[in-house]
Amino acid sequence: MNTPIDKVLYTGRTHTLSGRDGSSRSDDGRLDIKLSRPGSTGAGTNPEQLFAAGWSACFLGAMGRAAQKMNVAMPQGASVDAEVDLASAGDQFLLQARLKVNLPGVDTATAQALADAAHQICPYSKATRGNIDVTIVAA
Repeated sequence: MNTPIDKVLYTGRTHTLSGRDGSSRSDDGRLDIKLSRPGSTGAGTNPEQLFAAGWSACFLGAMGRAAQKMNVAMPQGASVDAEVDLASAGDQFLLQARLKVNLPGVDTATAQALADAAHQICPYSKATRGNIDVTIVAA
């Protein structure tokens, strides 16, 4: 069941041409990129890299929120390494993901607790929950 939305905080708008071999531009012009197929030598990025970047950025914000609730200071240099796999099963295409959380100076158990809490808060995590395989590990 989806949680009803009370208020839209922001809407990202893009216009994409020609799919994986095209380009994408935001309505405000701040994003203007060429797209290429994963693993190709073409100029540009691909949807999996964009998804990994967006998710990891959002996840860091969610960890900050979780840290406030847990009364833990977020360290300088906190980072998330995200890997998003484009995979196949028969004639279907699927995604799977791994998020590796790095919180310098924070013990592993606390870092994992923050990561687990962030996974409950982050909108990207909510959108993928139950839809793709996701592994979240604090290093």
